Amino acid sequence: MWDYTDKVKELYTNPKNVGKIDDANAVSEVGSIVCGDALKLYLKIDDKHVIRDAKFETFGCGSAIASSSALTEMIIGKTVEEVEKITNKDIADFLGGLPEEKMHCSVMGNEALEKALAHWRGEKIADHVDNEGEIVCQCFGVTENLIRNVIRENNLKTVEDVTNYTKAGGACGTCIPKIEDILHEMAGEAKKAETTKADKKPLTNIKRMQLVEETIANVIRPMLQKDGGDIELIDIDGKDVHVGLRGHCVNCMVSDVTLKNTVEAKLREFVEEGITVHEVKS
Repeated sequence: MWDYTDKVKELYTNPKNVGKIDDANAVSEVGSIVCGDALKLYLKIDDKHVIRDAKFETFGCGSAIASSSALTEMIIGKTVEEVEKITNKDIADFLGGLPEEKMHCSVMGNEALEKALAHWRGEKIADHVDNEGEIVCQCFGVTENLIRNVIRENNLKTVEDVTNYTKAGGACGTCIPKIEDILHEMAGEAKKAETTKADKKPLTNIKRMQLVEETIANVIRPMLQKDGGDIELIDIDGKDVHVGLRGHCVNCMVSDVTLKNTVEAKLREFVEEGITVHEVKS
């Protein structure tokens, strides 16, 4: 018998926000009834990017229902930018914890949220979520991308951990050698990254400015120009980077998402952690 918290029991026996939203502008489906758990998430997001309503339809165990209900409670009234930061660990924490064997339910909720937001942005789902890539576990349809992301986000170390969080390896076991290979590879990458981070010297202001200019010119600008947008570097003050969006980005309804998820994310990836991007309106 699983050791459930009172919050899990409450939301399993009396789930909130069950049902569908007929005029939802963000919808996603994850999981499969055949595999034992499935979730359909409906969101209503207003012009200010605030999630005004969220409902779900779930087929699965008590943990799946409680996790889905918890997710809707966590995101209603929040902005898209705020809920983008939610992880499966946040869902589990909201519930007061989940048994390790049921952590895949929180992963399913987080996956559904990412897919719904991608749908709202008009992105191709396959370009955004973890469903792309080689299927490692044929029994549960779990891809290598999903396994890698869950390992990274939850610091998983063993095949048993991966099974608890994704179900992969929990049936016939044929995929276990592949999961072991992924774990071994990612452990090596993590060790290398830690070594590199320890050896990395702090950037001087001049070097930081140079890297910011190069990253905007060679990485960020080409990405935005593909969709008719553009960007102008206005000023750099330490780790505060001030930019102006141009072209189609000016009137884009998700320009704030572009600043956070593209401009700021790429600068942190290629230049330095801790960089904050500010938009200068023209």
